[in-house]
Amino acid sequence: GAGKGIGRLLAERLIKRGGYVIAWDIDQTGLQSLQDTYPDDVDTYLVDLSQKTAVQETAQQVLYDHGGVDILVNNAGIVQGKSILDCDDEAIERTFAINILAHFWTVRAFLPGMIERGYGHIVTVASAGGLIAAPRLSDYSSSKFAAFGFDEALRMEFKRFDLPIKTTVVCPYYVNTGMFSGVKTRFSSLLPILEPQDVADRMVRAIEKEHKRLIMPPLTYIVFPARLLPVSLFDTLVDFFGISKSMEDFIGHGAHE
Repeated sequence: GAGKGIGRLLAERLIKRGGYVIAWDIDQTGLQSLQDTYPDDVDTYLVDLSQKTAVQETAQQVLYDHGGVDILVNNAGIVQGKSILDCDDEAIERTFAINILAHFWTVRAFLPGMIERGYGHIVTVASAGGLIAAPRLSDYSSSKFAAFGFDEALRMEFKRFDLPIKTTVVCPYYVNTGMFSGVKTRFSSLLPILEPQDVADRMVRAIEKEHKRLIMPPLTYIVFPARLLPVSLFDTLVDFFGISKSMEDFIGHGAHE
């Protein structure tokens, strides 16, 4: 998801640090802009991440063209912002295909090369919505809960088999990219709508320092001890912070992160 939003900002920051970026997206215009801006530092691939075969074939082409990757960032995501009865079947399946199933296909494609070279770093962009759910996010939150679990499973697996692969999971609150246009927060000082530039900066630092988790803003960490509360009290806490009403004015644009 490097054609726009956080993905584009992250690609630019990695290039400025001397990295060579292999950028995937379904947005041809965004990819072309990235290629034109950094002609010597990026190679772009147009791919629909909701299609397993397309992901697998593109991964094989990348392996043929470049031999492998050192850092894999699964950033692409999509949100419908509809209640469970208003989401159609195809939209639900597409959400899961992009937000979590594509992670399986990319990791399975690039992990063997990382193991062979003795180094690799897999970055999973989940969401605060993968730690706590809200109305109109049934498909999105479910897929992001899965992404959070996917990262944890990878981390445990790599540790169990003594593999030299690093993992980082990223869980931001709502980000001001347009993808969540219209969302609101009750306490902007505690749960601010995050700026994409700040998120990208913190992601780069987390990758460089090999942090296992990046959760933002800090108040989001309250979800872990809050899970120990009775469900009724947990739900009251969610209501108090306005999370349960955060999507009421959602507009969005249905685009990839």
